[in-house]
Amino acid sequence: MQVTFREFDPFDVWIWVQFPMVPSEMERQYIEEAFSSWFYLGKLGAFNAENLQIQDAGLEIGYMEYDDDLAENSMMALMHNMSEFEYEGVWARCWFDLGTSDALALDILVNALRQLSQDFTVIEQLIIGGENETWPIPGSARSESFIDPKDEWN
Repeated sequence: MQVTFREFDPFDVWIWVQFPMVPSEMERQYIEEAFSSWFYLGKLGAFNAENLQIQDAGLEIGYMEYDDDLAENSMMALMHNMSEFEYEGVWARCWFDLGTSDALALDILVNALRQLSQDFTVIEQLIIGGENETWPIPGSARSESFIDPKDEWN
């Protein structure tokens, strides 16, 4: 899977996925579940590089003391919005407002999609940011296709 970064604005980023052939319904489900899971973890503040106490402790985490004050006082790192997935031929795309989540979120997404590509459905290319010259972004897509978090959480 080739990973490419283009112009990047974390508050207004399209993520593009290219398949070797038009994805089946099952392949669409795999990709959408991976992105939805990633997004919901982001909504919950999971991608907060300021509070990586367990990672920072190293390999020896038995009987580690977790610092609740450090966790409480770290800046929130929340994702804000995600659009519905769209498909056109061998391409899929989805728009995100990554909010204040850290770049750690993108590493985790790339890692997950690399494994998904090896085990379930081949992804030829992942493009983060920018536009796809053959599939323009309509000006109204950002406001018309949001997933309403209130609907998803109830």
